[in-house]
Amino acid sequence: MHYRGHGSQVMDNLLYSVEKIRMVERSAAMVLGDDVLMRRAGAAATRFALALLGDHRKLPVLLVAGPGNNGGDALETAAGLREAGVETLVLHLPGSGAASLETTQALQRAQASGAQFIDALPEHLQLGLVVDGMFGIGLARPLQGRHAEIARLLHDYGCPVLALDVPSGLDADTGTVIGSGPDRVAVTATHTITFIGNKPGLHTCDGRDHAGCVRVDDLGIASHEFPAPSACLNGPALFGAELKAARRPQNSHKGSFGDIAILGGAQGMAGAPVLAARAALLSGAGRVFVAALDPALCHDSMHPELMFRVAGSFDFSGRTVVAGPGMGEAPTAARLLAKLIGSDSPLVIDADALNRVSGDTALQAQLAQRKAPAILTPHPLEAARLLGVTAAVVQADRIEAAREISGRFNATVVLKGSGTIIAENKSHTMVINPTGNPGLATGGTGDVLSGVCGALLAQGWGPLGAALGAVWMHGTAADELVDSGVGPIGMAAGELAPAIRSILNRLVRQAAGN
Repeated sequence: MHYRGHGSQVMDNLLYSVEKIRMVERSAAMVLGDDVLMRRAGAAATRFALALLGDHRKLPVLLVAGPGNNGGDALETAAGLREAGVETLVLHLPGSGAASLETTQALQRAQASGAQFIDALPEHLQLGLVVDGMFGIGLARPLQGRHAEIARLLHDYGCPVLALDVPSGLDADTGTVIGSGPDRVAVTATHTITFIGNKPGLHTCDGRDHAGCVRVDDLGIASHEFPAPSACLNGPALFGAELKAARRPQNSHKGSFGDIAILGGAQGMAGAPVLAARAALLSGAGRVFVAALDPALCHDSMHPELMFRVAGSFDFSGRTVVAGPGMGEAPTAARLLAKLIGSDSPLVIDADALNRVSGDTALQAQLAQRKAPAILTPHPLEAARLLGVTAAVVQADRIEAAREISGRFNATVVLKGSGTIIAENKSHTMVINPTGNPGLATGGTGDVLSGVCGALLAQGWGPLGAALGAVWMHGTAADELVDSGVGPIGMAAGELAPAIRSILNRLVRQAAGN
């Protein structure tokens, strides 16, 4: 096996469940030996730790080594850092059971290196780096006692915290902190170096808060040794075909880029459909209609390009439809939604429309039999209603929840949240989106997302490509706004659409080679 030292960019974007990582690990160990893999993990972590230390190599590094092979990785790292001339403190937590042979050998190497072994976390000491090697992907129980106390304190040193493989206490598959109730805890790392392959839990739910910046090191295991990934990270490469096709010929007109209608806007809820419509307009839809349930909603002074119609008499045929923003519970809305689900119009179902589907078994059956494209964009509570469970159940395994909704309703699903999940049942595709930030946690951002999804559908993008593109650009817009000083605190939903327009045009130019 060729030792590459770290994963390729393509491999880094592929996500593997713990079960699949274990399969690869067992296969590689039969060829290389467990001790070789552990030494490689230690060498990789040492290189990354030295890079994180930068000009602070004269400061000591604290490593917390647990009882298992993750602790062995930390001990190998301690030996490597000491050999590089770094002052190294090791808090070893051996546990009650017998350690593996390779972990025992790693302990002997760390002791022989001159690393200083300590009995407790140091107080009032300036550190250059903290390394978490308490527990890895095999942890199945909550952190308790001393381990939990240490996990809470590591971030308090005010220096980078490097987690080995996965932050201790975090589920590598789901991204949830293991356990329930207020006492559950996981290490909050600024950086994670994860071994063999990337893991889904580092990129969704609690994972994004606890893993920090993620680096992948494949430990020299060749890519052909890996099974099919469990999921992948979203990025422009996944919707590159749509971007290439989106370049506009000179001989174009507004009819070339589709009509989209936003169904919503019940009395007192005008903002939601207007936000969706503005986003659709700035994302390139040829003509944008607001099919308003409140007849008084008839004009947008900021964007007079938007055309307002009374929903009850509007002809939706031949148009892409976004149903739900500000839709409310009016009987007219229920009738129109049933008609739209039964039609051949490409459809984005969001907000109140999702709640109507969740409470109507006839609509559910109709949606499941639908032939035309459908994208569902629930947040966790809406997803819970669709599945008949609680939001906590959805958040406990976001990937499985998105998979279940997609299969049950025969639709492309965008399960919103930190590390948004995009699922498509037909292709068995599971994607986690890496863009976005807490600035999106404000009213109206979901309406903007649904408008972008609809606009891309109207321009001929497939439902999966539209969902992937919309979610990635939506999150990237929020990231670029933060980088420019707008947010995350106080970022408004209406600020996203102009940024999305810039990103979309930039991506199309790049895809065309300009």
